Parts: sequence; structure tokens; C-alpha cells
Amino acid sequence: MDLLCSAYSTASDEEGEEPNPYSNPKPYLETVRSIPSSKRFKPSPSNSTVYNASKSEVAAVGSVPGRYVSKRERAAAASSSSSVSRVSDLSSPSTHSSAILSPVLGSISDSDIQHDVLLSLRHHKKGHAQSSVVPERFSVSLIHHMKAVNSIQWSPTHAHLLASAGMDHAICIWNVWSRDQKARLFNFHSAAVKDVRWSQHGLTLLSCGYDHLSRLTDVEKGTEIQTFKEDQVVGVIKFHPDNVNLFLSGGSRGLLRLWDIRAGKIVHEYTRNLGPILDIEFTADAKQFISSSDVSGGNLSENSIIVWDVSREVPLSNQVYVEAYTCPCIRSHPFDPYFVAQSNGNYIAIFSSNPPFKLDKCKRFEGHEVSGFPIKCNFSMDGERLISGSSDGSIYIYNYRSSKLIKKISSHEQACIDVALHPLMPNESPTIS
Repeated sequence: MDLLCSAYSTASDEEGEEPNPYSNPKPYLETVRSIPSSKRFKPSPSNSTVYNASKSEVAAVGSVPGRYVSKRERAAAASSSSSVSRVSDLSSPSTHSSAILSPVLGSISDSDIQHDVLLSLRHHKKGHAQSSVVPERFSVSLIHHMKAVNSIQWSPTHAHLLASAGMDHAICIWNVWSRDQKARLFNFHSAAVKDVRWSQHGLTLLSCGYDHLSRLTDVEKGTEIQTFKEDQVVGVIKFHPDNVNLFLSGGSRGLLRLWDIRAGKIVHEYTRNLGPILDIEFTADAKQFISSSDVSGGNLSENSIIVWDVSREVPLSNQVYVEAYTCPCIRSHPFDPYFVAQSNGNYIAIFSSNPPFKLDKCKRFEGHEVSGFPIKCNFSMDGERLISGSSDGSIYIYNYRSSKLIKKISSHEQACIDVALHPLMPNESPTIS
């Protein structure tokens, strides 16, 4: 009993500082017993550092069978084990995070692209593209989509980036002339993606599809910014040319809606008992827009093309095109007050953008074939060329002023659905089939 009293009379679990267990090479219990109560050991700052850094060692010493473990040791051991557990939890990804595939596959920078292409991109500023050059041959093949591709568009602010949307639920961002062409892959949509559009405001992308959603994506960060839910399959979208915070959508129920991205709400809705919306396009002054709808299910052929007043939500004319053909594509001329419509009658018709929006009966673009496919067409940046896909798999390039065919290029074995002239280098034109 005397031995026990002398052993524990100098130190208590409830008072004073705990001695440093590694200040003496002797075992910890013997060190405690050798310190008189009147001269209790106070660890120096250097010893304290050793002590704090060695909590795991204290826990190991305290685990010796039959040894008395003080309250301070038990607290230190518990603190050490909890910190190790926290570090382990942070270092190993959770099941949720590991299931999310990173969309970053390559670089979106222009530093990796070919030197001659980079010089050409930097030389030709927007609005000063080569007007006399047309595509001659294939230079790059972009392969990733597992199913048909529905839409493509060049970035207006980063001319080396191309976006594509497909039936495989995926959106691809291509750094076309780099080593790793596929720079981003987004699978935010839960169904096929119908259309994709770049914003004029940096690396922001808008897409829509069969999941009844339009989705706004930050391409650089690879994150989804915002979603816009509808009660229809969203088939086509267009940003307002003068306001990047507004976009127009059209869908399978014939509903046309103008959305405000900032509020996430519909600001205008345009209804007229239409069939599925095939395409929409703003006029050059952005005060009107043109819609094309499927009239094959009814006898109202005059509703095939309608010109709308953006702010008043009313149609300015619904008898623009009275022939019994649907028009899968509408495009406004970049400068002149005209727009064109791709007709399933195997020609492209020309209309005035001013009331009463008359059809030019003396001029049309013929030679290509549509044959029921959603064939699209596009103007060059200077407005002097009109380029169209065709159901025979070729690209047709027309002179806009004379409507004569300039060149035909065989591109695909199946129908060529879309073709997009590069905003700076019109000799570079991606196509989809």
C-alpha cells in the first residue's frame, strides 16, 4: 500500500501539466515516479512540440497490456484517432463523387492548335473573313458521338471551338485543330439533345432536347449553371441577338417562349395552335422573329412560316408561305432585309423581312435535295454565300446574289444534315450526317 501511495501521490489526472513522456529514455511510468511533487516537471516549448507531434506514439504506448492510462493520454489517443479518420475520409472519394465522370478531356485553349491555323485565326478578325474562299477538301475528322448528330455551331468568341449535340444524350466541345480534339464532354441531358447554341457572352452554352429541358452550361468549368423546364420536347433554341440574357425556345406542342435567364422565367409566350416547331430565327433588327412549324398533320399550310412581333406576342403575318411544304430551316441574311427558308420542295425560298413579307417568286436556290430530312442551310459572314446540306450527302454552295450554284462537294454517304461556315475562315466548314 505504501508503494502505491508513493507512486501516485506526486501526480494527479485532474491537475498540473502532464510530463513529456520522451524527455528521458526511461519508461514513462518510471519517469513519472522519479519527479518530486514540489518540483513537478514542466515541459519546455521544444518538448511540447515533440509531444504534440507524437500523439500517435502516445496512443501506442498506452495500448500496452496492464499499463495504467491517464485521462490526458486517453484524450490524446482519441484526438489522434479522430484526426486520422478525418484525413482518411477526405483522401478517399465518396461513392457519389466517384460516380461523376469528369467532363474535362482536353484543353480548350488555342495554345495547342497548329501554328498556321493559329496565325490565320488571329489574322482574320470577326467581320473580316475571307469572302471569296470556299471549302475544297476534308481536313479534319471528328469522331465521338455514338448516334446521329443533330446540331453543330462554332463559338463566336473562341473561333477554334465547335459544339455538337447528338441523339446519344451528349454534347461535345471540340478543340478542332488541337492534338486532343475532344476537349469537353457533357452528359447533363437525360435524353437526346436536339439543339445547341453558344452565347455571345464568353464560354457559355445553351442546349435543349427530349428531356423537356433547356440547360445552360459553363464550358470552362464543366458545370451546369441553370435549367429551364418545359411541358414539351424542346426542339430549337436561339439567343436574342441584342440581349444575351434572353433566349427563344420552340417545341413539340407548337409553343414558343421567350425566357429571361436572370429570372429563370418566361417573359413572353407565343401561341397559335401550331404544329411542332421546326426552326426559329430573329430578324436583323431583332424586333421580329420567324417561326417554322410542321403543317403536315393539318390543312393550315399558311401557318408553316409566321413572322412574330417579339414584344407584342402577336403574329404580323401568317400567310408568308402558302405552299404545302414544311420548312425545316429559317435563316436571316446578316445585312439585307431578307430571310430564306429551306423547303421540302427541294429548294430554298427567299422572303422579304419587311411587311408584307413577300416571297420572291423569281429567285430560288435549287439543285440540292431535302426529301423529308431536316436539312439546314447557313449564310457566310459576309452574306455573299449560302451553303446547304443535302439528302444525297453533298454540300451545295450558292452565290446569294445570283442564286447560282458555285460548288458541290461530296461529303457523306448518307444525308448531310447541317453545315456551319467558320466565322473567320469560311474555307473551314464542319458537316454532320
